[in-house]
Amino acid sequence: MKSSTLIIVIILAAVLLIGGCGCGGYNSLVQQDESVKKAWNNVQSDYQRRADLIPNLVNTVKGEANFERGTLTDVINARASATQMKVDPDDLTPENIQKYQQAQGQLSQALGRLLVVTEAYPNLRANDAFRGLQAQLEGTENRIKVSRNDFNTAVQEYNVRVRTFPMNIFAGMFGFKVRQGFTADPGSQNAPKVDFTN
Repeated sequence: MKSSTLIIVIILAAVLLIGGCGCGGYNSLVQQDESVKKAWNNVQSDYQRRADLIPNLVNTVKGEANFERGTLTDVINARASATQMKVDPDDLTPENIQKYQQAQGQLSQALGRLLVVTEAYPNLRANDAFRGLQAQLEGTENRIKVSRNDFNTAVQEYNVRVRTFPMNIFAGMFGFKVRQGFTADPGSQNAPKVDFTN
């Protein structure tokens, strides 16, 4: 009788130990998952800040009578496309992140072309409103970079937790999967070609 009682006590202790580890592990996975979602929301918030600045920038640039309308149209269309693309933090698949990143990349390219073209307009560059908006836009781009880096850090910490033993067993049981962070746009390793001959 004593040996069967000892076996039952050992089994109960093992079940309690595994259950306690499972509860603690599950709770830490939930916390890290929420950190990833918060970091993603911060990324979207900073991109939204950029999108909110663009109408003011475009309206300021429109004041320059000879300004190239095609460039402005490209910026307006890219902004519309970028602001329509939203990704729910619960649906951060690699495909969705890539689509979001492509929409934002198109807007970045259009803004870059706009700012390069403005160099040919000294009246516009001297405009205080334009200079202020340009400075805000530059600051926003820096905030976006920081938010993207913070998101990648949160994803890395979460992924390490999900993939390490024995947490990978609990993660698999509870449906926690590895997430993907931001990556560089294709071709971004190549330096941009600048040509002032046109």
